[in-house]
Amino acid sequence: MSNALAAAAAGFGTGLSLIVAIGAQNAFVLRQGIRRDAVLAVVGICALSDALLIALGVGGVGALVVAWPGALAAVGWIGGLFLLGYGVLAARRVFRAGGALAAEGEAAGSRRRAVLTCLAMTWLNPHVYLDTVFLLGSIAADRGPLRWTFGLGAAFASVCWFAALGFGARLLSRFLARPAAWRVLDALVAATMIALGVTLLAGT
Repeated sequence: MSNALAAAAAGFGTGLSLIVAIGAQNAFVLRQGIRRDAVLAVVGICALSDALLIALGVGGVGALVVAWPGALAAVGWIGGLFLLGYGVLAARRVFRAGGALAAEGEAAGSRRRAVLTCLAMTWLNPHVYLDTVFLLGSIAADRGPLRWTFGLGAAFASVCWFAALGFGARLLSRFLARPAAWRVLDALVAATMIALGVTLLAGT
């Protein structure tokens, strides 16, 4: 029992250390949380996607994908272009005043857009595969029979992080009620997305 708890705790700590770093996915979840727009759906997509990818890594799928380098290169190009496009849109919001900067949720049509963007942000980001499938999968393999317990701990870390990021972002809503604060946030999001997109394209 103590070995299982230790494996789960190690998985939790490892998973948390990999997803806490500022990235495209975290920036998107934070923005949606502050806007109170499709937060539950976005958090659920991120957490369930991580759980699935972690399961694939623990199950050894990472070794199969490594045998086909072209797959990762293709995802790198698609993901890099997507991140650049989203970064440009965020940069446009910095110079555009009006209702788009309101902290309250927008029309219901934006929810579908948010869900589709979240899916693309998650599944077209090669770093997600590197962290969950390859890195966590290889670390979990060292745990032997307890590798699935390690994976469960890592998946639980994703649930806790994205829930805290998405729903806890509301605490910032008073500060971000000012358009100037939203412009700062969008500028940070744009810089993050564009930098990651350029990095992905340069590395493929």
